Amino acid sequence: MPENPSPRLDLRSGPQRVFAHLLVNTAVVSVVNYTVWFAVTFWVFLQTRSVFATGTIAGIFVVATAATGVWFGSLVDHHRKKAVLQGSALVSAALHGVSLAVYLLTPAGEFSDVASWRLWLFVVLCMAGVVAGNPRGIAMPTVVTLLVPAGLRDRANGLVGTVTGTSMLVTSVLSGVLVASGGMLHVLVLALVVLAVSVLHLARVRVPEGRPGPSPQDPGGVDLRGTWRLVRGVPGLLPLIVFSCFNNLIGGGFMALMDAYGLSLVSVQAWGFLWGALSAVMIVGGLLVARLGLGSRPVRLLLLVDAVAWTATALFPLAHSVVTLTVAMAVFMLLMPFAEAAEQTVLQRIVPYERQGRVFGFAQSVEQAAAPVTAFLAGPLTQFLVVPFMTDGAGARAIGGWFGTGQTRAIALVFVATGLAGLAVTLLALVSPQYRALARSYAGRAPERRDVPVGG
Repeated sequence: MPENPSPRLDLRSGPQRVFAHLLVNTAVVSVVNYTVWFAVTFWVFLQTRSVFATGTIAGIFVVATAATGVWFGSLVDHHRKKAVLQGSALVSAALHGVSLAVYLLTPAGEFSDVASWRLWLFVVLCMAGVVAGNPRGIAMPTVVTLLVPAGLRDRANGLVGTVTGTSMLVTSVLSGVLVASGGMLHVLVLALVVLAVSVLHLARVRVPEGRPGPSPQDPGGVDLRGTWRLVRGVPGLLPLIVFSCFNNLIGGGFMALMDAYGLSLVSVQAWGFLWGALSAVMIVGGLLVARLGLGSRPVRLLLLVDAVAWTATALFPLAHSVVTLTVAMAVFMLLMPFAEAAEQTVLQRIVPYERQGRVFGFAQSVEQAAAPVTAFLAGPLTQFLVVPFMTDGAGARAIGGWFGTGQTRAIALVFVATGLAGLAVTLLALVSPQYRALARSYAGRAPERRDVPVGG
């Protein structure tokens, strides 16, 4: 009997309709939480003109995300998914409410001083409210396992990727408009209204799920040791997480330098519109996954997609042109939902449902921890090593005649090296025994069936 007699998702009835409700609810909450993050970054820079402050805000989010991933995953595993979504929204609302009170009670002049403890109290409260929304991101892949038939989970994961792209597109516009119109007051008021509506909406949605409970195989708690044993026990699973970690490691440096490179080619207004358009391309990628699926070999597809993306990354800096940059970034954004959906689909199949939250949380912690390492190192290393190398050093003398010299071409050289490193590691992964072991694990593991009522 085939895993799925229907080739398409049916979001109009049954458990898949419940999934659609949860997906839309999560999308709206993600937009408003990330709007708070972007807005507080913009607002703090306008208040203090401190790049250090904006970098610290990004660091707060990444470090908090990496530190809380496994704990949030344990919450997802040991509580009903609807309760996790509701609890996350309520905690975010409470923290944003306290942030609003601090904002209204603090004299405006205090926020202009980067050393003001009231400024950083406000920032930490806002970012805590944003981080409190992270359990939703961990819960959604487990909701796919719970509510979507096994043969359609890759398509459902594509819709999750579409939501991510939509959130990026809306957030980049909304945060700037709100800060310009009323500072953080309008941002936080909107956040509280949206979160209240999301809680009321979820209260009307019935999710067909049982109450999780401890078992001899899963005694409960965070159980980091048990999660580590599970990750190591599945052939090829740990290398998959390490591979994603490496991608984030070199990708962090890539993204840290991208704004400086792009702004050397176009104006800041054009750069903002360009990234808005690229976010729309990511939405198209997610919809393609939802329409076409990933095929029967998602592990292989993941690596092939990465190979294409890194090839584009290595080639576009060879020409000092916004056209090549745009084409390469469009390819990258189009393929990103395929890679993310492939990783989620593999984990949903090879990890027992009752432990998926902790494994997704563990993967999030490991992968997120890598990006800030190179993000913080990329700027100084490029400025003090690569720029002199490509301005009047050995690099300028060796390849400057055709590649170009100066700061912008130094950044371009870092991009080329980054792309080649990513491509080399991806090709090595394709021929590695760990890849073959993970592919066998996926092919040999029967898809987990979740028996849920037809209504919902």
